[in-house]
Amino acid sequence: MTQARYRDLVEWPLMITALIFLGAYAWQVIGRVDGAAAQPFEVILWITWGIFALDYIANLWLADDRKRWFFWNLHELLIVVLPFFRPLRLLRLVTLLSVLHRTVGETLRGRIATYVAGSAAMLVLVGALAVLDVEQSAPDAKIVTFGDALWWAITTITTVGYGDLYPVTPMGRVVAAALMMSGIAVLGIVTASIASWLVQRIEENAEGVAAAVEDKTLAAEAPVRAEIAVLMTEITALRQEIAELRELNEERR
Repeated sequence: MTQARYRDLVEWPLMITALIFLGAYAWQVIGRVDGAAAQPFEVILWITWGIFALDYIANLWLADDRKRWFFWNLHELLIVVLPFFRPLRLLRLVTLLSVLHRTVGETLRGRIATYVAGSAAMLVLVGALAVLDVEQSAPDAKIVTFGDALWWAITTITTVGYGDLYPVTPMGRVVAAALMMSGIAVLGIVTASIASWLVQRIEENAEGVAAAVEDKTLAAEAPVRAEIAVLMTEITALRQEIAELRELNEERR
């Protein structure tokens, strides 16, 4: 069992686990479920967290260079060892994007559409749930409903920031900062992808123009080449006649 083979096998189960986690977390946050009614949701959250922890351990164990993989994936460790930091655990939903990437194909247009739509939708939903979780019970809170949280997440990730809704708790501001940076990263990826696509189209058009010019050149040269071939044949015949005449003259002498 290699790490790559393991990731292929657990990709869909992890996606299903992430969806279960998202559903339980969203139901608990939006419904403001507290006390004994929240126990089933907490059990689901802890079970899914345990699955993610086992996944981290398996990846570390199967890595070719465990030390290198450990240092290059410290964020994964933070997600696993801080189960009480619920907004951070939602970062596990990036598994959904990798699955969407495989289903959409390998075309550049497909990758752009997938990453833009998938990343933007996931970040808005995750940001809205995370900020609502920490803000809705705070004194003087501005974000108290899921609709407010969605509007705040959309204006924040698009860097519009009307200022009508904003977090008032320290943890809410941490979520806001993370969403702002994520929004800038998504816009940067979109810009780079579109630029790459435009360069590719320009290169394809240039290659098409070069091929058309070459075809026209060959078509224009074809009659000339035919005439040259006829002239070469006539020259060869003349050389042969001259050689025969020389032989006759020599015989007469």
